Amino acid sequence: MSEKREEIRREPPMRGPGGPMGPGRGPGRGGPGGRFAQTVEKPKNAGQTLKRLVKYFKKEINMVVSLIVVVVVVVALSIVAPNLQSKAIDSITVGEFEALPRILVIMLGVYLVSAGFTWGQTIISARLSQRIVKHMREELFDKIVKLPIKYLDRHPHGDVMSRMTNDIENISNTVSQSLGSLVGGLLTITGTVIMMVSLCWELACISCITVVLTVVTTKLLSTKMRLFYRRQQRLLGSLNSTVEEMVTGYKTVVAYNHQEIVYDEFARTSEEYKKVGIKAEALGGSMGPIMNLINNIGFVIIAAFGGYFAINGMISIGIISAFIIYAKQFGRPINEIAQLYGQIQTAIAGSERVFAILDEQEEDKGGSHNMENAKGVISFRNVNFGYIPEKQVLFDFDLEIKNGQKVALVGATGSGKTTVVNLLMRFYDVDSGEILIDGVNIKDINCDELRKHTAMVLQDTVLFSDTVRNNLKYSNLNASDEEMEQAAKLSNCHGMITKLKNGYDTELVEAGQNLSQGQRQLLTIGRAFLANPTILILDEATSSVDTRTEKNIQNAMVNLMKNRTSIIIAHRLSTIQDADVIVVMDKGRIVETGCHDALISRKGRYYELYMTQFAGNTI
Repeated sequence: MSEKREEIRREPPMRGPGGPMGPGRGPGRGGPGGRFAQTVEKPKNAGQTLKRLVKYFKKEINMVVSLIVVVVVVVALSIVAPNLQSKAIDSITVGEFEALPRILVIMLGVYLVSAGFTWGQTIISARLSQRIVKHMREELFDKIVKLPIKYLDRHPHGDVMSRMTNDIENISNTVSQSLGSLVGGLLTITGTVIMMVSLCWELACISCITVVLTVVTTKLLSTKMRLFYRRQQRLLGSLNSTVEEMVTGYKTVVAYNHQEIVYDEFARTSEEYKKVGIKAEALGGSMGPIMNLINNIGFVIIAAFGGYFAINGMISIGIISAFIIYAKQFGRPINEIAQLYGQIQTAIAGSERVFAILDEQEEDKGGSHNMENAKGVISFRNVNFGYIPEKQVLFDFDLEIKNGQKVALVGATGSGKTTVVNLLMRFYDVDSGEILIDGVNIKDINCDELRKHTAMVLQDTVLFSDTVRNNLKYSNLNASDEEMEQAAKLSNCHGMITKLKNGYDTELVEAGQNLSQGQRQLLTIGRAFLANPTILILDEATSSVDTRTEKNIQNAMVNLMKNRTSIIIAHRLSTIQDADVIVVMDKGRIVETGCHDALISRKGRYYELYMTQFAGNTI
C-alpha cells in the first residue's frame, strides 16, 4: 500500500508509553530499583478516569467487599497484638504469672488468625485484579478488532500493543497491590493513633517526630531517585533498541562491515548506563539504611521519654514496648502510601490510554444491502480522496469495470493504485464522489457483505502461526477439505504442501517463517481462491515469486478469473499484458486506458513504462 504509507509517513511520529517503537524498544515500566524506579506518569483527567475504573469494581462488588472485610480483620488484629504484648510484659514485671499463659495463648491465636487472613487478602487481591483486568483486556481487544483500518494505519502498532500489555499490566499490579494497602494503611494509621493516644497521649505526640522524618525523607529520596532511574530507563531503552536493530538487521550490518561501528555505539551507551546505574542503585540502596536509622532514632526517643514517664509512674514498662511497635506500625503505611502514589498515578495514566481506544469510533459497517446475486460491475464516479487533508491522492477518478473484466492498474509508486483498492474495500471512505457495485453505492452495502464477496491478495504476505490447512480455510471456514485441495491445486501450491513434513497439517512457525517467500505468497493466493469471490483483487500478488512459479500462477488464474471481476495492481508489466483493460495512473489521475497493444501503439505513458522495463530505455 505504497500511496497510503507515503502519506502517513509525513505525519509526526507518535510515541507509545514504552518508547518510540512501543514494547521491546523502550525501557520497561518497572526497571531497576522497584517502586522508586518508576517514571511517574500523571493522568490528564484523573477524576473522570477513576469514575470509569469504579464501574469495573462494581462488577466485582462481592469480591471488593470481601477484600475490605479481610483487610479490616487484619488491621484490627495488628492493632490488638501490641496491646496484648504490653499486658504480657506488665504481667512479668509485676510478677502476676497466673494471667501470663492465657495472654500468651490469645497472642498466639491472634498471630495465627492474622497470618491466615493476610494470606486470604493476597489471594482475594490477586483474583480481584485479574478479573477486573480480564474485563478490560477483553473489552479492549474487542474494540481493536472493530476499529477502522485507518486508525491502525495512523497509530503505531507498538503503541496499540503497549496499551494491551504494559498499561493493562500496570493496572493489574496497582489493583492487586494498592487497594488493600490503601484501605489497610488508612485503617492502620487511624487505629494506631487511637491506641497510642489511649495509652499515653504525651508519648504519642513525641512519637510523631519520627513520622514527620519518615515522610520528608521518603519524599526527598524518591524525587532524587526518580531522576536517576528515568535516565537509566532511557539508556536501557537505547540499549534494547540497538540490540534489536542489530539482530534483525544483522545481514546488513555484516554486509557493510559495520560490526565495529555498532559495537562502539553499544559500548558508549553501555558505559553511560553503567555510570548512571551505579548512582541510581547507590541512592536506591540508601533508602533502607536511612529508614532504619530513623526508626532506631524513634526507638531511642520512645525509650528515653517512655523511661522517664515510667519512672514517674505515668506508664508501665509494657506500654513502652507497645509504643515501640505502634511507632513502627504507624510509620510503615505512611511510607507505603507515599510509594504507591507514583504507581497509582502511572496506572491511572495507563487507564486513560486504554479508555482512549475504547472511546474511538468503531468502523461504520454501512447499509443493509446484500450481494447475493452480485455480478461485479464496478463504477468509480468523480472520486476524490486524501489520507490526510493536506494532500489529495486521487483527483476526479472515473472508471467503469464490467462484469468479468480483468482490469490492471499500473503506474509509478505513489500514483494512487493501491488507494483505489482501499476505497473499493471500504478500508477508507471517499472524500467526494461515489463507488458503485452493480449500481449500488458501497456505503449502502454492509462491509461484511462486501468483503465476503471480495478476495484480496497483498504484496506483503500475512499468514498465521497455525496449520497450513487452517491458513487456507481462513477465507472460508465452512469449506470442505476437497474444496480446499482444489483451491490449492488452482494456485499451484498443492504439490508444495504435500512435500511438507505433515502436509496440510504442517504448523507454520512465526507466521510462515519456515517457508520461502514464494511459498508463503502461493498460500495466500490459494486462500483467496478458496473464498470463491465475485471480485478478485491482486496487489502485486506475484512480485515475490520466481518467473516459473509466476507463470504457473498465471495459468491457474485464467480459470479462476472466468466470470469474475478482477483488479490487478502490478509493476511487472509482463503479468498484465493479457488484461482486458489497462489503466495507467499518474499522480492520482487516469492518464491512459486501453489494452496492451493499443497502449503500445499510442507511445504514451504506458509505452514509456514498458520500454523502461523491457528495452532498458530511460524516460
